[in-house]
Amino acid sequence: MKLKKSIVSKNVGDFSLNTDIVTSHQMKSGDLAVFEVLEVGKPGKVQMTDGRNRTIFSGDFLMAAFGDRYATSQFEGYVPEVPRTDAEYQMLGGGGVVGRLKSKNTRLEEIDPTTVRLVGYCCEQDGSVINTKFYNCERSKFRCHTPAKVILSIGSTMDSGKTTTAAFTARGLVKDGHRVGFVKLTGTCYPRDREFVFDCGAHVVADFSLVGFPSTFMCSKSEILDIYQTLMDRFSDHDLDYIVIEIADGLMQRETNFLLRDKVFMQTIDRIIFSCCDSLSAMHGVQLLGEWGLSVTAISGRMTMSPLLVQEVSEYLQMPVFTMEDASEGRINHLFVEEPIVAMKLEA
Repeated sequence: MKLKKSIVSKNVGDFSLNTDIVTSHQMKSGDLAVFEVLEVGKPGKVQMTDGRNRTIFSGDFLMAAFGDRYATSQFEGYVPEVPRTDAEYQMLGGGGVVGRLKSKNTRLEEIDPTTVRLVGYCCEQDGSVINTKFYNCERSKFRCHTPAKVILSIGSTMDSGKTTTAAFTARGLVKDGHRVGFVKLTGTCYPRDREFVFDCGAHVVADFSLVGFPSTFMCSKSEILDIYQTLMDRFSDHDLDYIVIEIADGLMQRETNFLLRDKVFMQTIDRIIFSCCDSLSAMHGVQLLGEWGLSVTAISGRMTMSPLLVQEVSEYLQMPVFTMEDASEGRINHLFVEEPIVAMKLEA
């Protein structure tokens, strides 16, 4: 069969296909398999191992991995608790993530996810199912070490402007002569965000998919901290001045929440930029972060598209509010040069 290999399988070489365990093997996140496309919906294109987004058609055979997805403006889906006798599943993301749909945003009411049929599992020579997580990657245990100052980009919700804020912050720092790296630490596999930040001028970029994770949703804290350390260690030879980190989704999302409330993780963070969609989320988000012992360095995001919202927030919050132009031109770089002000760093 002609096989289209999605980006989540990038670290996998030789394999054997086992079609006998389709309805008996209890799949878990990261288990790699071959699927037949039954009906194309969303996504209609899947990013392949060569980085190209390729159109998929009914009848195509696709190498992809099981994974969970949390996306408030798109799909919520999970790795099934038991195998389906009909072997039918849904594509949850364009990087090659498969599971079972639980819910979707109502704006997608007329759009269904692409439906696929499990053909067989990709296996090692000993017959074990290949799991992409840390596959062919050296895993670093988290040890609270970063090779540069870290700027954390977080937001009130999905699509609040976190990636754009991170990208233009990196661009502004590069314009000032700094060497900058970028990491997208959590989310669902689709490397578009890291590629955008690279296009903005970052010297090196990475995300969780580079170490084989189809998604970080429902991962343990220790897994995510090890992803963080592994990617930080990959940056150690790049002589960076700053690393901009993005955590997906909003403050109340599972992984975002437990990372922000983890004192040891936050000890690695030097600055926090908070992206919001409106003035109320900005004010309440800053208050909530303060209750967690975290100080916000500046506010940005989609709300800065409106001068009126910028004015509202500036009047109520005594902290910088900056636009994407401010960031890309380096007009906020002075915020990152003083001593760290993240409150967690002061706690034992």
